[in-house]
Amino acid sequence: MNLIILFVALIVFILIGVPIGYALGGAGIISFFASNPDFLMLVPQRVFAGLNSYILIAMPLFMLAGELMNHGGLTKRLVNFALLICKPFRGGLGEVNVVASMIFGGITGSSVADTSALGSMLIPDMVEQGYSKEFSTGVTVASSTVGMIIPPSIPMLMFAMVSGVSVGKLFMGGVIPGLLIGLFQLAFVWAVSEKRGYHKIEAKVTAGVGKVIFDGLVALAMPLMILVFTTRGVVTASESAAVAVVYAVVVGFLYRDLKWKHIVASLKKTAIMTATIMIIGGFTNVFTYILAINQVPTAIANFILGSNIPSWIIFILFDILVLVLGTFLDVVPCIMLIAPILMPVMSQLGMNEITFGMILVVGLAIGLVTPPVGMCLNVGSKISNMPIMDVFKSSAPFLVCNLVVLLLVTFVEPVSQWLPSFL
Repeated sequence: MNLIILFVALIVFILIGVPIGYALGGAGIISFFASNPDFLMLVPQRVFAGLNSYILIAMPLFMLAGELMNHGGLTKRLVNFALLICKPFRGGLGEVNVVASMIFGGITGSSVADTSALGSMLIPDMVEQGYSKEFSTGVTVASSTVGMIIPPSIPMLMFAMVSGVSVGKLFMGGVIPGLLIGLFQLAFVWAVSEKRGYHKIEAKVTAGVGKVIFDGLVALAMPLMILVFTTRGVVTASESAAVAVVYAVVVGFLYRDLKWKHIVASLKKTAIMTATIMIIGGFTNVFTYILAINQVPTAIANFILGSNIPSWIIFILFDILVLVLGTFLDVVPCIMLIAPILMPVMSQLGMNEITFGMILVVGLAIGLVTPPVGMCLNVGSKISNMPIMDVFKSSAPFLVCNLVVLLLVTFVEPVSQWLPSFL
């Protein structure tokens, strides 16, 4: 009965538009009250338990580093660097968009930040140079999905907190899937651009070649530094995030683009984003605690393991579940709901925990570009002044690349495990 009350309350809250964090917490409180009002004293304890993790220190620091690098004039320098890379391949702004997203994603760790920063610059430029608004917005939104896959990654930090998997291994596990998505999207954009004649337009670099290369290497140094430091044990994930913030401040001041007002603005935005994720994380722990005390994970595990369904079919069903949930829930609550319940089951079926985490991250990245919740869709819609469904239709063909990589991650273990094992 408690579970029925729990899920009915959650569905009602979601249908009336309550934010997912409060919906999960509200459903948990109602369930506790219905079973025994004395259980309400557990709510603050479970909220605190859901946030009491050393790994979470890295989350606001990585967000802050990304904000500081963006305010430090890095976005335009990254676009120039991407232009220089794509020029030998007759690449236009479509390819530049994808390459810039791959680099920018390695700095911010957020797909939404990728869409916002690069979209506000590249979508108007692409339209001005002859690209259709639909194509320009579609490639911007779709390519931004690599932002949460190429390390550092905020969702990977949340998964590490829930699962106990090494952050360094998760970061390395995201490198190959992120690069594959970028390369597949590059090939698709190139083919479409050739067919539509977009490559007739020359995209020009707005600075000297030497300076553009130097600026690009300065930007690339931060994610590479984080990867090397965390995988070699020089620093922890949280300490590497602090190093990233210091690096962002130093680079911003050296370029003379970062001002004190930008630091204040970055701190405010980081505080708001962190508080939002913390609220979701704390209340999600209340929800999953109720599932645990009612032995829901055990019941699901017994059902799946006793069904005699081939493991490869279960893996495909898991992919579909992640994609479906990603259309309705944001990334963080999805990870915190799914991981504690299904990771033990998938482990018994032979799935490595790093592969499990990569399926979650790659699959939920697609959810950022699918209605009705898709955050990247909403940002792209605001920048381009296009309806959300039109943005989705224009970005959907590019998401085929993401789906291919999701299947590769699921069934080809080296895609997610080779690099962590090698290093």
